[in-house]
Order: sequence, then structure tokens, then C-alpha cells
Amino acid sequence: MGDRYNIHSQLEHLQSKYIGTGHADTTKYEWLVNQHRDTYASYLGHPDLISLIAICENETKARVKFNLMEKMLQPCGPPPDKQED
Repeated sequence: MGDRYNIHSQLEHLQSKYIGTGHADTTKYEWLVNQHRDTYASYLGHPDLISLIAICENETKARVKFNLMEKMLQPCGPPPDKQED
């Protein structure tokens, strides 16, 4: 019984510390937004990927970084309307 409580408390700690880990009430939209933002953050953190994207899109590295930062605001479009219970 102690192991189950320990694992549950560790999971709760991770979910409070890292937004992208999700929880039972995470919607599909929220999960997709987290995935897209994590992907864009990874691209921004790896200069070689920025260079590759810049070559493929025929843009400067600064423009690619700017475009990725802009996409991070609403990566999946506007949020869907909330359903009332």
C-alpha cells in the first residue's frame, strides 16, 4: 500500500511541476497545444535544426526563430468553445 501512495504522490508532484505531463481532466486541445509548444521549444533550443529549417524554407535563421515563437502563441488555433455541464 505504501508503494502505491508513493507513486501517486510522485505523479502529482510531476504534474504540478511540469505542465505538459497532463492529468485526468486534460482536454485533447490542451494536450495538442502542449505537444506543439514542446516541439517548437525543442527546435528553438537546437541551432542545427534552426539552420536546417532556414535552408528548407529559404529564410534567415532570425526569421525562422521569429516564426516559431509566433506559432507558440496559438499553435493549434483558437481554443474550442467550452461545453457547459
